[in-house]
Amino acid sequence: MQKLYDEMKMRIEATTKLDRIPDYIRKQHKGFCEWDFVTSKRDHQTILQILIDGRDTNAVDIKGDPLPTLVYLAREKRPQYHHHFKAGAMNALIRVSSRISNGPIILNVDCDMYSNNSKSIKYSLCIFMDEEKGDEIAYIQFPQKFNNLTKNDIYGSSFRVIQQLELAGLDANGGPMYIGTGCFHRREALCGKQYEKNYKVDWKKLNDTKANESASVLEETCKVLASCTFEHNTPWGKEMGLKYGILVEDIITGLSIKCRGWKSMYLNPEREGFLGVAPTTLLQLLVQHTRWAEGHLQIFLSRYCSLVYGYKRIPLKLRLAYCPFNLWAANCLATLYYVVVPCLCLLKGFSLFPKISSPWVVPFVYVAFVHRAYSLGEFLWCGGTFRGWCNDQRVWLFKRTTSYFFAFFQTILKLLGYSQLTFALTAKVSDENVSERYEQELIEFGATSPMFDILATLAMLNLFGSFGAIKKVILDADEDFKVLDQFGLQILLCLVLVTINLPVYQALFFRKDNGKMPSSVTYKSIIFALLACTVAMY
Repeated sequence: MQKLYDEMKMRIEATTKLDRIPDYIRKQHKGFCEWDFVTSKRDHQTILQILIDGRDTNAVDIKGDPLPTLVYLAREKRPQYHHHFKAGAMNALIRVSSRISNGPIILNVDCDMYSNNSKSIKYSLCIFMDEEKGDEIAYIQFPQKFNNLTKNDIYGSSFRVIQQLELAGLDANGGPMYIGTGCFHRREALCGKQYEKNYKVDWKKLNDTKANESASVLEETCKVLASCTFEHNTPWGKEMGLKYGILVEDIITGLSIKCRGWKSMYLNPEREGFLGVAPTTLLQLLVQHTRWAEGHLQIFLSRYCSLVYGYKRIPLKLRLAYCPFNLWAANCLATLYYVVVPCLCLLKGFSLFPKISSPWVVPFVYVAFVHRAYSLGEFLWCGGTFRGWCNDQRVWLFKRTTSYFFAFFQTILKLLGYSQLTFALTAKVSDENVSERYEQELIEFGATSPMFDILATLAMLNLFGSFGAIKKVILDADEDFKVLDQFGLQILLCLVLVTINLPVYQALFFRKDNGKMPSSVTYKSIIFALLACTVAMY
């Protein structure tokens, strides 16, 4: 088995280095050779080949055990037809597989994920085939976990609390949302079947669905199922398969399945079922979350809003459970207020919170400290570290002031007709120096981006505000610290934000490696912050 994995690793590395399939592999399979006549990856015919026919008695491994059917498919793409990104690819695969194997259960994983637990199939089938509740389950969702996280999860990619507590808790409300990967689907539910109360599955009948045609005949007849025009005037993308029109098509697909009466289950075994690759640079992470937050807000503002679309179809508590995720992008407004306004008001001399000596300060202090203490306890209980929690809080702030901010305004512009639907892929490949800094848990800033302009400007703004506050406190030392009494909470907030942004200051002024902030970002952030402070003071 180790020999097989080593060989696969070498093939993948060779293909990545060449940026194409090696010639000796292309010659072995006619499907790969068809790419020789393709001028563009976005303009080509359907390419389909059955590499291994599981019905063939000669299709066995080195131990003589039968191999499953393996099919290579590249659906047709033409510039004049919208291919609907991942959802379109999934729907083409669903149709083609229905002719070749028509298995009742479909496993969906992203291209950068792999199976880490051979028993995950067994666990899932046990749920699907449960005699009491199995027939009402449409899909079984595994958590999205990663094999390249650092010890303290520098970019907060693990979603510890969400994956171990929140999604698991949704089982009591009808089941978790479909998150697009690591998911076992019931084919009937994914293809639009309505759940009926007395629905019972005849597994023997479902398993007896092998195609009678030869592999060559299947290859030719199935190509039309993956053509650009097949879906025209059909329910695909609307009532069948994954839905189109929203960046996070998986969320609305899962919601629509629930609204047809089905339930889902969350399965988080001790040994992770599937592992993927997390972003290794901050910009990769922010771009990824921009797409997620934008897609979720699109759902909330569309007819697929769970509060509306799920009315009288799913329980209220499940409809409400979708809302915190759908409103990720809208959270940028409150966060930006707390990051910008208290600092500027401090410089101007406006007090936003009660005096330290006032009893009205108690609720503010209680909420701030108890909420953070609860968050820390929750994070540690889920297996995290204190430093990991600090990183999680930092990334939380970075995402809300950049990714969510951009997602919010991009969504509004699209609603007004000023922008078209786009799908930004998150690159997961990085050079050796970036990987080395990632392992050392140094945040990677080495790129120019409007997001970094915002991050750096906000960090400098709070730094200048803190300097101004400290100056006022020192000058007021002879007057019984009246400034500290009046502005204590605002000063504390600025100092907390400065502490959170310490890696930003380090990247702006002290780091010498290629992961530091570009000089242009440093200059712009200082100028913008000084202008804001000047306007606030005068």
